[in-house]
Amino acid sequence: MDKLFKHMYKQSDASLYTMLEERLKTNKKTFIVTANAEIFMNVDKSSLLYQTLLDKDTIITPDGEGVVYAAKKLGHALWGKIAGIDTVKKLLEMGDRNHSKIYFFGAKQEVIDNLYKKITKEYPGIEIVGMKNGYDYDRSVVFQEIAKKAPDIVFVALGVPAQEKEIAEHLNQFSKGIFIGCGGSLDVLSGQKCRAPKIFIKLKLEWAYRILKEPSRFKRFYHNNIKFMFKIKKLARQSS
Repeated sequence: MDKLFKHMYKQSDASLYTMLEERLKTNKKTFIVTANAEIFMNVDKSSLLYQTLLDKDTIITPDGEGVVYAAKKLGHALWGKIAGIDTVKKLLEMGDRNHSKIYFFGAKQEVIDNLYKKITKEYPGIEIVGMKNGYDYDRSVVFQEIAKKAPDIVFVALGVPAQEKEIAEHLNQFSKGIFIGCGGSLDVLSGQKCRAPKIFIKLKLEWAYRILKEPSRFKRFYHNNIKFMFKIKKLARQSS
């Protein structure tokens, strides 16, 4: 786990977005992992995903206050949280400016339908070369199609850590493109769900808002976030 924290992006969100746009312009293949506690709790060190996370062309960003706290506890100072949904929005803005080809894979069909309407209206510079929901298609076949389309940006919304595993498994099919697992970001961007109010974001309580809106998430939160904190404290004691 410590290796992943060492590899994590430590600079500001502004510097991240500048770097990503440069990579977009130069066709530099990049895998963005918006890491929360669930990523750390579900990555097997012997897996392809773990090896891909440590690759020089993979950028791990801290998508959660718990991850920022954990990094500090283990001696890795980060600039701060970089929310995955903010990174997704910035990539859409970059795509619009650079007339990029974009592919969306994942989420429910109604989310995909609403997202198409929003993207074509708000980001007219983007060329959508494909959209597939995450339920009705063979994932390997979809990635074969994505490779043929050769998009500049690929958004994969299959849930953590499935989306990251799928990207890692198929990344070698591509010579270019920015890939990002975007979880529930598409739900919010499509208007199907609401992001936490600004006061929750300011107080670093987005996680609490999600649980208030969807109490069924608490079990998942416990098994990932709370157990993650216990694990970090144990690692910190061992290294001290």
